[in-house]
Amino acid sequence: MTDQLAYALITPYSLYKSRTGGIIGRLLAHARLELVATRMYVLSDEFVDAYQKIICPPDVEAAFREAWRNYLDQSLRPGNPWGYLPRCMLMLFRGPDAVRHLKEEVIGGFTEQPLGETIRGTYGDFIRDETGKIHYFEPAVITCPCPERNNEHLKLLADFAISDGGVLTGKIDYNEPGVQCSLVMLKPDNFERRSRRAGNIIDTFSLTGLRIVAAKLFNMTVAQGEEFYGPLKELFLDKLKGKVAKEVYERLHDAFIFPFTETDAGKVADDLAERNALAEFNRIVEYMTGVNPDEITDPKEKQTASRTKCLALLYEGPDAINRIRKVLGATDPTKAEPGTVRSDFGRDLMRNGAHASDSPENAMRERKIVGLLETENETDTCDVVEIVNEYLNN
Repeated sequence: MTDQLAYALITPYSLYKSRTGGIIGRLLAHARLELVATRMYVLSDEFVDAYQKIICPPDVEAAFREAWRNYLDQSLRPGNPWGYLPRCMLMLFRGPDAVRHLKEEVIGGFTEQPLGETIRGTYGDFIRDETGKIHYFEPAVITCPCPERNNEHLKLLADFAISDGGVLTGKIDYNEPGVQCSLVMLKPDNFERRSRRAGNIIDTFSLTGLRIVAAKLFNMTVAQGEEFYGPLKELFLDKLKGKVAKEVYERLHDAFIFPFTETDAGKVADDLAERNALAEFNRIVEYMTGVNPDEITDPKEKQTASRTKCLALLYEGPDAINRIRKVLGATDPTKAEPGTVRSDFGRDLMRNGAHASDSPENAMRERKIVGLLETENETDTCDVVEIVNEYLNN
């Protein structure tokens, strides 16, 4: 069966109530599909007008059609009656029978019974009376209801991806001073197999009370990895020299017929420190990209070389840097406070679940590297546009 491209649009209320991590965990663990792109949207009236016309299949009963129309008007429009920024998170999935599988087996339909078998069963709300009138309707996640209309939905999302989507910084009024942005990056081991790990980590970060204002799934290249982790080179050179000297001494102090002292070991370590620092640095780059920099002979290949997947999220709010770092936990998972991301999901100093910016300056530097700056305009493109257009044209 030919692969299909399907989408899940996490609704503004789900984001507002910080249900995002739980929903993402369900999507990633239970959808037998590949996640290929993510993007934040604040949908325009023009988008909602067009969406209302295609959201329901022709055979949907009138009560549901009216419920959907009212829901889109009240929850997705910028001028919604609740007064919050109607952020949505788009997730694109690819795989066999993707549209039906995602809708029926993962997201689910609407039921008046509180069943947790699907995302809507757990996070959605649906109340109707004995006459059939729907009194409350919150889908939690929106997706295409049938394969026949899927291309229309995808095209609409791609057409508005630049004008309505991207980095949403500066659009929320917090009524508090000290608003910052912190880049959080979920590391590759969270995506090595189907699991809830990534969603559970996002759910932990919801403890900060901060808002997600950008999301990007990307393959970190060797060039990006070397630039992103570049500051660690000097740190390794300084901090690891003593470890090298200790290792040299332990291995060589009784290897000769003459005394080999700790001073001798220090001199040898001086010659090896730079090579050791580079080797440790390359280990991190290889973990983040899946490619050992030493294996690349042509420097130009570093711009595209990658075999892994990362998810970058931009969190915004007062004192964002410190609040994220507190929930993240210490670099060493064995020393991290219980309940933090690295304590619960970290394995070692390198595979410690997630990265987070340690200063506003580094947040800007890192955003530039991964491509989460507010630089898009109507002549730009993005991964959602490229993936959807390639799919529709094939």
